[in-house]
Amino acid sequence: MTKSLPTTKGILQAKNHLEGISEITPLKLNQSLSDAIDANVYLKREDLQIVRSYKIRGAYNFISQLTASEKKKGVVCASAGNHAQGFAYSCHLLKIKGTVFMPAPTPRQKVEAVHRVGKEYVNIVLSGDTYDDAKSAALRYIEQHNKIFVPPFDHKLIIEGQGTVGIEILNQIGKKKIDYLFVPIGGGGLCAGLITYFKEFSPQTKIIGVEPMGAPSMKESIAKNKITTLQKIDNFVDGAAVKQVGHLPFEVCKSYLEDIVLIPEGRVCTKIMQMYNSDAIVLEPAGALSIAALDYYKEKIKGKNVVCVISGGNNDIERMPDIKERSLIFEGLKHFFIIKFPQRAGALKQFVSKVLSANEDITLFEYTKKNSKESGPALVGIELKQKEDYELLIKRMKKYKVDYVPLNDNPMLFNFLI
Repeated sequence: MTKSLPTTKGILQAKNHLEGISEITPLKLNQSLSDAIDANVYLKREDLQIVRSYKIRGAYNFISQLTASEKKKGVVCASAGNHAQGFAYSCHLLKIKGTVFMPAPTPRQKVEAVHRVGKEYVNIVLSGDTYDDAKSAALRYIEQHNKIFVPPFDHKLIIEGQGTVGIEILNQIGKKKIDYLFVPIGGGGLCAGLITYFKEFSPQTKIIGVEPMGAPSMKESIAKNKITTLQKIDNFVDGAAVKQVGHLPFEVCKSYLEDIVLIPEGRVCTKIMQMYNSDAIVLEPAGALSIAALDYYKEKIKGKNVVCVISGGNNDIERMPDIKERSLIFEGLKHFFIIKFPQRAGALKQFVSKVLSANEDITLFEYTKKNSKESGPALVGIELKQKEDYELLIKRMKKYKVDYVPLNDNPMLFNFLI
């Protein structure tokens, strides 16, 4: 298949291929975000897609256009989850045998979802720690077994399928002008598809890419003007954590992206919690990237029409405690300490009654030694009601001569103990 860049003609053709297959997802004004930002914030709800992400668009557009002999060989993909579901559902609809390679840490909910939508047509192989590891295993497999690889983002047909999101946005917004479009970036396929369509049909729209701080592969590549492979990434935003972006997406994005915003993983968690509490919207980490970027553009987008693409909602409910804790730590509302209490009666009682105020709660307390606990240091987690309480807590700890080591700003100790 061709390596040429995506086109608006290809995106319009993809729309026809996807007729009756993918959902036309809602574009809705979100009042809580609009009020907070003082802009008109519309959410393109790809989390409501048939497989809870936009990935069905690219996967089906690609697989449906394979020749009969290619379909007979069988297809293979590598994915952290969402592409796998789009791939699996496409295999089921087209009755083609497929194999999915997924990173071993992929949330169980996503693995089970792939089984559910692919049914008897899909086999799952867990391999490696990252998407890139899974992709390497998949590429070895297709060479050994003469299969067809279905890439998640680096192919013209994939990008054009994902670009159909842009057709819907412009149709749904009607005569209103879109000033800013915020798009999450993993490998870059969705962003490249939207750029391709918008540059022709809404060229005044400024398109802002959004990446997780722990996996800034597109930003690094554009800064160096060449595809740059990251040596290490944070996998928390699993739907957008890739070491290397696609070559075609890079070619499109480097020329037309207005900006790329990097979002700390903790802020992503805060936005997940906020959207659930305010609007009962369940987002996966990658799905929250675009709305997490709004705060960084608050002054520029004031009074403007803004669209945020919500790329997916495949979140495992078992991750919520971790998401909540990451949010609290990022917001400065949860702190961990190693505390060595004096070897005298009443030391712990004094800490609870004198050092802690009504604004603090102990959420974790455990001795770090298995024996001689009364003389060993303790690991203590403290949750605050507001960020400003931290300095007051530290003042009281110093006043009462508490022997402590803060852990939040010590990554090595924090990751070892927490």
